[in-house]
Amino acid sequence: FGGGGFLVFSSCYRIEPGTIAGIVCADVLLTLIIIIITYRCASLRRQKIENADKVYMNVRANCKS
Repeated sequence: FGGGGFLVFSSCYRIEPGTIAGIVCADVLLTLIIIIITYRCASLRRQKIENADKVYMNVRANCKS
């Protein structure tokens, strides 16, 4: 037992605060990149669907006359 009744393990790794900060920053950056790519893909897909609907509506309007 170590001081204060806590177990002391000699196999624990010491991680520097700079390393933890780097990992957190990289994680946030990667998450933002994934969000941006997903948003762009969804926007492009929605735009294609809307354009297809416009073409369909034009075809229907031309067939009525």
